[in-house]
This record gives sequence, structure tokens and C-alpha cells, in this order.
Amino acid sequence: MTELDNALVSLREDMNDAERQSQYYDLFLNATFFVPTMEDDSADADPSAACPLVIEAGGSEYLMLFDSADRLYGWAGSKVPHVEVPGYLLASSTMDQLHWALNVGTDFSKSFLPAEIAWLKEVVEKCEAEAAE
Repeated sequence: MTELDNALVSLREDMNDAERQSQYYDLFLNATFFVPTMEDDSADADPSAACPLVIEAGGSEYLMLFDSADRLYGWAGSKVPHVEVPGYLLASSTMDQLHWALNVGTDFSKSFLPAEIAWLKEVVEKCEAEAAE
């Protein structure tokens, strides 16, 4: 179990506990995630231009996120192309109406709704503004 897993277990015990929420989301924003990408067979493909894999389920689109390469590969069934992205960058750059699916296929999976992601984006923007002062 990772520190993020432990924080999720704690959060699930009491979803309304502000301290547990703060701990989980702080860990999330400061973690690095493995995001599967669409394959690009060209030898000179630019990794910074990678197109993330988005999956449609139940009428919603989900960006797939994993907190380790092993969890990503376990979900995919093999090694797959991916990029590593910090949580705070995911929050600040995710398009409206996109959901996140974290650690699918594990006991520590979590779905993030667009409103939750928008709130995380606000948190990141506030922290960046405070750091700039």
C-alpha cells in the first residue's frame, strides 16, 4: 500500500472529515501519476505531445491515472506507452467535464468528478498565486 492508498482508506472511513480530505488531496496534488497514452509508432515522436488515453464509460469520459507503472501495466495487461504527470499539473490542465479514474482494477480505485477536479484546480491556482507574492 502506498501513502496515497492509506490516505484514501482513511478518507473513505469519514468522507466529511476535513483533515482526512486535506491529507488525501494534498498527497494527490504532490504525487506523480502514470497516464497511458495513445500509441505513436513514429520513431521521432515527441513525448511532450503525447495524447492521453481517454475512455468513455456510462456517457462520461475518463482520463486514466495510475500511481505506479506496475498498476498501469496490470490494468493494461502489458507495458503501454505513458507519460508521468504531477497531480497539480493534472488539476490545472484538465478540460471541463472530463472525469478521472485513478488506479482502476485495484482496491484503491477512485473516480474524480468534474466539480471535484475544478475545486482542485482552484486550490492549485490559489497556491500558485500565494507563491508568486
